[in-house]
Amino acid sequence: MDATTIGSALTRTLPLQLADRLAAAIIEEQIAPGERLKEVDLGRSFGVSRATVREALRLLEQRCLVTIVPQRGAQVTKLERRELEDLFEIRAVLLGLASKRVARVYTPENGAVLTAGLAKLKATVSDGTAYARASADLVADIAQLSGNVQLAAYVADFALRIGRYARLGLATPERRARSLATWGRLVRAIAASDGEKAEALHRQLSTENLVAALSELERRERNAHAAHQPKRRNPTRPARPKTA
Repeated sequence: MDATTIGSALTRTLPLQLADRLAAAIIEEQIAPGERLKEVDLGRSFGVSRATVREALRLLEQRCLVTIVPQRGAQVTKLERRELEDLFEIRAVLLGLASKRVARVYTPENGAVLTAGLAKLKATVSDGTAYARASADLVADIAQLSGNVQLAAYVADFALRIGRYARLGLATPERRARSLATWGRLVRAIAASDGEKAEALHRQLSTENLVAALSELERRERNAHAAHQPKRRNPTRPARPKTA
C-alpha cells in the first residue's frame, strides 16, 4: 500500500471518529435531544472540514441519533416511548441468548472478565454516567464471550441506538443499586454454567431497565409540559370602600 492509499484510508476514518465522539455526547446528553447540529460550528470545534462533518452526520442518521432535514440541517432525534419499547423488546432477547451461551461455554478466563466488569459496576454505582458506561462495557463483553460473531454484531449495533434509553433507566441511585444486585446474580449464574437462569436474569435486567427508562421519560415529559403552561395570575381583588 503506497502513501497515497494510506492517506486516503486515514481520511475516510475521520468522519467515523467524529461520529463516534458525537454519538457519545448525544448518548450522555451533553448534546440534548432536539438540539440542532450546525456544520460550521462542529467543524470549528473539532478542527475538521464541513465535508467531514457532513459525512459524520450521515453516519449518525444511520444510527437513528440524528435527523437531517433538507434546507434545515441536522437535529438530534428526540426520545420516543415507542422506540424505547421496541428496542428493549429485541435487546432483551439478544442479551438473554448471549448470557445463556456464555454460561454454556464458561471458562475461568471468561469468569475473570465478568468479575472485572462486575467490580467496575460496583466502583461506579454512585455515578450515573460512569455506571451506564460500565454496564454497556459488560454487555459488550458478554456478547463477545458468547462466541457468536453475528450475535455480537447485533448487540453492538443495538448499543449505538439504545444507549440513551439505557442511561435513562439508570438515572437514580436506587435503580443502579437494584441493577447491580441483578448483575451479581447474573454473573453467578453464568459461573455456575446455568444457561437457563442466566438467560432469565438478563431478560429481567433488560425489563427492569425498560420500566425505569419509561418512568424517567414520562417524568421528563410531564416537566416539559408543565414548563410550557402559562402561569396563572391571581385575579386582582377590588379594593374595599373605606368606611367613615
